[in-house]
Amino acid sequence: MGKTKHTGPIKLPSMPAPELWASKVPFGLGKVKPKHIRETMKVVWNNKDNLNYAKNIITKGVCDGCALGVAGLYDQTLAGPHVCTTRLNVLRLNTMPAMKEEIVHADIDELRQYTSAELRELGRVPYPLIRRPGERRFSRIEWDEAMDMIANKMKKLDPKNYGFFLTSRGITNESYYVAAKVARFLGTNNIDNASRICHSPSKTALKRSVGIGASSCNYKDWIGSDVIVFWGSVAANNQPVSTKYMYAAKRKGTKIVCINPYREPSMEKYWIPSVGESALFGTKLADDFYQVNIGGDIAFMHGIMKHWFEMEEIKPGSAVDHHFVKEHVNGYEEVKVKVQEQSWDAIVESAGVTKERIGELAELLAHSKSGVFVWSLGLTMHTFASDNISQVANLALLRGFLGREHCGVMPIRGHSSVQGSGEMGADPFVLPGGDFEPTNIERIEKIWNFEVPKWQGDVLGVSLENCLLPDDHERKIKMYYLSGGNFLETMPDPTFVEKALSELEIRVHQDIIFNTSTLVDAKEAVIVLPAKTRYEQDGGGTSTSTERMVYFSPTIEGNKQMVEEARSEWKIYLDLAKRVKPDEAHLVDFKDGQAIREEMAVANPNYDGVQHLKKQGDVFQWGGAWLCEDGICPTPDGKGNLIPVDIPDLNKVAGDFYVTTRRGKQFNSMVYSEHDPFNEADRYDVLMNEEDAKNLSIAERELVVVYNQHGVFTGKARFVDIAKGNLEVHFPEGNFLLPKGVYEKLAKIPSYNVAVKVEKAERFNARKDTQYLEKRIDDLEMSAEG
Repeated sequence: MGKTKHTGPIKLPSMPAPELWASKVPFGLGKVKPKHIRETMKVVWNNKDNLNYAKNIITKGVCDGCALGVAGLYDQTLAGPHVCTTRLNVLRLNTMPAMKEEIVHADIDELRQYTSAELRELGRVPYPLIRRPGERRFSRIEWDEAMDMIANKMKKLDPKNYGFFLTSRGITNESYYVAAKVARFLGTNNIDNASRICHSPSKTALKRSVGIGASSCNYKDWIGSDVIVFWGSVAANNQPVSTKYMYAAKRKGTKIVCINPYREPSMEKYWIPSVGESALFGTKLADDFYQVNIGGDIAFMHGIMKHWFEMEEIKPGSAVDHHFVKEHVNGYEEVKVKVQEQSWDAIVESAGVTKERIGELAELLAHSKSGVFVWSLGLTMHTFASDNISQVANLALLRGFLGREHCGVMPIRGHSSVQGSGEMGADPFVLPGGDFEPTNIERIEKIWNFEVPKWQGDVLGVSLENCLLPDDHERKIKMYYLSGGNFLETMPDPTFVEKALSELEIRVHQDIIFNTSTLVDAKEAVIVLPAKTRYEQDGGGTSTSTERMVYFSPTIEGNKQMVEEARSEWKIYLDLAKRVKPDEAHLVDFKDGQAIREEMAVANPNYDGVQHLKKQGDVFQWGGAWLCEDGICPTPDGKGNLIPVDIPDLNKVAGDFYVTTRRGKQFNSMVYSEHDPFNEADRYDVLMNEEDAKNLSIAERELVVVYNQHGVFTGKARFVDIAKGNLEVHFPEGNFLLPKGVYEKLAKIPSYNVAVKVEKAERFNARKDTQYLEKRIDDLEMSAEG
């Protein structure tokens, strides 16, 4: 694997390209767009009390925002400095002072008045805290007492009765690795991470299709590729630095195609602040939009392949790369049969795109010699997500877009460190360097020198459900140890989540700030432990980007608002292990960050090289420039597998809409503005098609109710260019509509797309007294509708 090395950053052309300009009006004045310069000034103002340290983080640290992997101001794709608003927004988490004592110890009901955004602005957790049942406020507790309480509880519980969760806010590979090792040392496999609710199906599907669990290519491969297809990914909004790579690709003649129900304004035009020409005149990014139905992607891809097989009938080799398929691919005939079974009517109905339009994209891809398929949450947050992604892999394999320059499959990550979480073993299905299966378990046991528990651990969603099992149930979760994360704002059905969290006997929040979930009660105690940030971690730390670049981020000195009592996350885990099993704790001890990296390199052979990263700017890419290089996949027979998949039945009934969640001016669940700068929508706006609204006599900005059997959401109708029958609401505000306990069959991601009904609020409220949504009664249905 990985013969060719990445060749490092390239330069942008110096001459302008007016044909790509979005507007001749300088700085897009009067247009709906983010105000980058104004926002940057605001960030400077917000960090004025610690400006020098803020500057050092930006210039010396590895970005703790999205997973593009900018180290200091530079990356491996393009020469020249990069900075984006996502990174600037997250900056304050690292520079702010501790919370004032009167706030830390305020009445709990007073704290519960704050939103997560307001809690974040109050400052960092200053010292360990505890709140027991009936207590109105948090009280201070010494580290030793807090850790002893947690350890004593663990000693009393069966390891199946507790679990660990690690979020992705700036957590390093070292912390993931130590947490994964300590969890198994303590005897539990209940450990999960934030990728469960974003990209877990990407890994599952790519493993079965081509044997890999990460992007097969680099961002550099975008630049000069014939075509890049963004599938359910609004990279301009969620990974803003990527707009610079798109600009570079456009300058080389690359076509950009966007597949999304909503014609995303940020993918159409973007003013890129770090490219002078684009900052002035903006850049047209996407060449074409295909507004596919939510959940219609599999059908849409069947349509592309069906068109290809029709082209093949006329002229063999005109659409399928037969040489590549013959040498490197299994399952050609089976997929061909599956695709040809699909009728055009069924394809068009599910996809919501005409046969002619599907044919256009099929022709473009067939005539392209290279292509990169990029996807994100639009494909992964479904109950059939692994099939979505295997279908993308099917397209890549049929065209031979794998294992060479300007080609590849890329799940684009939204968080700086989340790619490393599974690779370090912080996942119930994996251990470092491989899956949770007998040969890898045996290999890891030799390295770790202790026995790993053999039972299958549970994923996050199931662990939350298990909080509500009867007391004597062997899988009941009685204690949850959370490193960051706010399930009230990331999981479906927040009411259920709150109940689950409050049923825990002890809940530990190892974090840098309070969030709304920190304030939920627990039966015996809620313990809050102050963690250091990525930039304060002893011995520095590493993180892995979307393109498998492992970057070293040094400890950054000079934080004049340092929280004296905060500790490095990996050190807290080691302390816990020593208290629970003092006699064997030497087996999990590490004297420093370097010692962790030495072991990581052995435990996950892909990471051999991480032990040499020691100073600012050090980086290596595991697996080389392209995984599956020359078409040879790390599967048992070295070939990729075409996987026949069915068009999913969404169980839509007439009058139903399908709703999905949108991110706007936020970083995951951290909201930075009540206003979405790309379309001027507010947090409670319901984005809908104007024609759909007219059919329901809904006027723009009118109050509407979106509802189903799971919940009710009230907001204002906002007309946008979205495929008919589809709605978008902002996440996490819309999570009340999502079902709990519904998971993708393979990767166990919760479903974030669901059927709903929409009504004018006044009509809904007038009916509410006569009709129960939960319990439909035919007579009432009739009279209510009459």
